[in-house]
Amino acid sequence: MPRNLQPLDLSIQIPYHFRCPISLELMHDPVTVSTGQTYDRASIESWVSIGNNTTCPVTRAPLSDFTLIPNHTLRRLIQEWCVANHSNGVQRIPTPKQPADPTSVRALLSQASATLGAHVSVRSRAAALRRLRGFARDSEKNRVLIAAHNAGEVLIRILFSVESSELISESLALLVMLPITEPDQCVLIVSDPGRVEFITRLIFDSSVETRVNAAALIEIVLTGPRSEDLKGMFSNSESVFEGVLDLLRNPVSSYPRRALKIGIKALFALCLVKSTRHFAISAGAPEILIDRLAADFDRCDTERALATVELLCRSPEGCAAFGEHALTVPLLVKTILRVSDRATEYAAGALLALCTAEERRKEEAAAAGVVVQLLLMVQSECTERAKKKAQKLLKLLRDSWPDYSFANSDDFGCSEVVPF
Repeated sequence: MPRNLQPLDLSIQIPYHFRCPISLELMHDPVTVSTGQTYDRASIESWVSIGNNTTCPVTRAPLSDFTLIPNHTLRRLIQEWCVANHSNGVQRIPTPKQPADPTSVRALLSQASATLGAHVSVRSRAAALRRLRGFARDSEKNRVLIAAHNAGEVLIRILFSVESSELISESLALLVMLPITEPDQCVLIVSDPGRVEFITRLIFDSSVETRVNAAALIEIVLTGPRSEDLKGMFSNSESVFEGVLDLLRNPVSSYPRRALKIGIKALFALCLVKSTRHFAISAGAPEILIDRLAADFDRCDTERALATVELLCRSPEGCAAFGEHALTVPLLVKTILRVSDRATEYAAGALLALCTAEERRKEEAAAAGVVVQLLLMVQSECTERAKKKAQKLLKLLRDSWPDYSFANSDDFGCSEVVPF
């Protein structure tokens, strides 16, 4: 067989020079190193990441530097070959977006943080932030690179020092895209009550994107480094709960899924502080959570919502508020063994709290078919914590099992399983 052709499983032959010398697969983003050899970007970056940063994989010649130069000519030839072989099932590779480089990142951060003057305008600073957002949106690698250039502190300074709504919106949007791993950055965000009040006001901003990003920033601070020291800074504000719950109550059509996801993440983080859960209850969290659980949460959001329900049910006022919603008990019963092991555990925990707090909740749960669900939980492979909650709930419900509690189960209408 000619050296420039290699067989494929689908009887299609990829030209030898289209294959990456490391992975031996079709290159998607060919780049050339200092020795003149071309590799697929992902493969050569992986080679370097495991410590092989001094030699070229093919030539074994030393790498004078690790600058990767895109080989646009080869990439276009590969794309043309893909198009020519489309009838054979070959998909055209997309034109890759070029990764951010340190020099560009430093220049853009400098432009974004420059002092307004004759040669620096709000428009130019906002343009730099938008360019950085574009880089951050492209890849995780870009986000890590931007964060490594102290972007977090730069953006925090911009956020709290400017009056332009455009700069506030752009700096906040970029800040929540970056990983915050340094405790000092979280401290900077809530270093004084004025900053906490400022972020709280942003949750009620006229821009939906700014509202969602403000809630995202709160969640990042509450779950980030030194979160235990900082939780009280936000959770002591009733307005924060009202703003976050408004995202769940009225997700705007332009950001429906992200608003719901950020809203439930922020609410759960806020409710981790036991002493301030009453703010969530008085702001209407029980009704909103049950309505959303009955409608449009995905699996991960359902788990967080149920975890929040269980947390709020640990107080008498929480149990009373959830008990007033007609769908609470039936929905929790229906969730058991339907979504995930975590969701099952949280639903069982919330039911245990509700049934312990009020006698009539036992009757509702039994009438909704919870007994069969709990018996299945005990025999399933769910967590030990979930099984213990199921066992406690079964003991609690023993005197409330009506004759029809099994008949209400869709799957066990004729089951011979009996209470123990």
